[in-house]
Amino acid sequence: MLLATLGLTGLHWLSHRYDRTVTKQNLLDPAARKPRTDLSQALNYLLIGSDHRPGANPDDQRSDSILIVHVPAGMRQAYLISIPRDLLVTIPAAPGYDGGQDKINAAYEYGGGGEAGARLLSATLSRLTGIRFDGAALLDFSGFKEVIDLLGGIQMCVDTEIRSVHTKTLFTTGCQQMDGARALDYVRQRYGLPGGDYDRQRHQQQMLRAVLNKAGQTHLRDDPVKLDRVLRAAGSALTVDTNGKSLDDLLLAFRGLPPDALRGVQVPSYPQVIGEVSYVVLDNGGGGLFDALRATRMPEWVGANPRWVNRL
Repeated sequence: MLLATLGLTGLHWLSHRYDRTVTKQNLLDPAARKPRTDLSQALNYLLIGSDHRPGANPDDQRSDSILIVHVPAGMRQAYLISIPRDLLVTIPAAPGYDGGQDKINAAYEYGGGGEAGARLLSATLSRLTGIRFDGAALLDFSGFKEVIDLLGGIQMCVDTEIRSVHTKTLFTTGCQQMDGARALDYVRQRYGLPGGDYDRQRHQQQMLRAVLNKAGQTHLRDDPVKLDRVLRAAGSALTVDTNGKSLDDLLLAFRGLPPDALRGVQVPSYPQVIGEVSYVVLDNGGGGLFDALRATRMPEWVGANPRWVNRL
């Protein structure tokens, strides 16, 4: 998403500056990493969002958001596939953890959080979907707040009135301008929403698109000081694994991806209580979604499964 934003500037020197700002780590397990990324082919990236709110338990290292970003060949579309945080999966063994069944967001915690946690999560997701990733990113939502503020806020459309369980803010229905703190508070909510965590996933997808839309509308090209501040804020909020590709190469590849090309996708699944614990389980093995990912047939799958497609 941020690389696409950079592509709007058309300035290669900015990508070099960004390259020096962003943290780079090996976020992908060897079993989850594609041996070689070919930017002319379909691509799959893992995006892990983490938000350690003030007052939260510092030992709680579970990932708040897990998305697969699928980009078909041609770079004219992108699919944001949200993985339910409570999805019941088999997590491989890791140092200090024997492996077993648990909620998928626990994999990040069992791996120790950070770089190692991302690797265990990527291995878990690769085992589940059968795909290998072309790269990964850790996004700190708390740091991402500054990016939204520097862009002047974003437009979010609230479809169900809800009061924040974190700040007690009331979000009334309708499209409205939100600053970083308000937007991130809104997309955290799941209790009291008709679709629960599925609505939360959709709101996070909407936020990512809204940021990309605003970046496209903001004349960053004509304001190098503001652009530099946005890049530095983005760099402080991101840790990336580009699988050996330079940010220059990624910039050139993604520069033509328009904001309205983003599609939100939910994994076919449903909530189920097992042993007095609430989980999410796959509906019919995922309804063919993972097969479509592996076979690069996402446009066909989306057309045949409108129930699981979010309007962004």
